Amino acid sequence: MSDYYDPYPFDAYGSPEDQIQNYIEVDMNGVLMQVRMEGTNKATIIRLLRCNLDYYLDPAYAPGSQIIFTPQLMS
Repeated sequence: MSDYYDPYPFDAYGSPEDQIQNYIEVDMNGVLMQVRMEGTNKATIIRLLRCNLDYYLDPAYAPGSQIIFTPQLMS
């Protein structure tokens, strides 16, 4: 087992059960991020996992920002 280093304290993520149930990875506009679901169509950004460095300076992608999912028809 390898060590995992993260700047956030473990308590910020909640219990391991919460992570399994409420945290998902979302790819939005080429940015892979971990989000916490806040209902059926809202999520809160927890952290960015894969993106260009410019996104770390963009307040829209800051941890704590809200994402709203809108229904779309798939063709």
